[in-house]
Amino acid sequence: MPKDTDSAYKTHFICQTYVMPKGSHGLKVDKLIEYSTAEAAEERAERECRLQNCIGADAYMLIEDTNSGEVSLPEFLARHGTVPEVDAF
Repeated sequence: MPKDTDSAYKTHFICQTYVMPKGSHGLKVDKLIEYSTAEAAEERAERECRLQNCIGADAYMLIEDTNSGEVSLPEFLARHGTVPEVDAF
């Protein structure tokens, strides 16, 4: 998928954090925050991972075709702490 070379495409930079609920053996998405730059998403993921209740954080980008609504697979920019396997996406 082309990267913002055509106005029909929009790039999304996401920070997604994870927690492990008590009594659970799996990760749960806690926060999903969108940023205007890759750097901002990466910095937030690094900061969030340092918080006591956060066990992991991803920063990634997606490219959306605004005409069709199709979204690309995530391209990971940074992964901190305990995060899901890439195949989980």
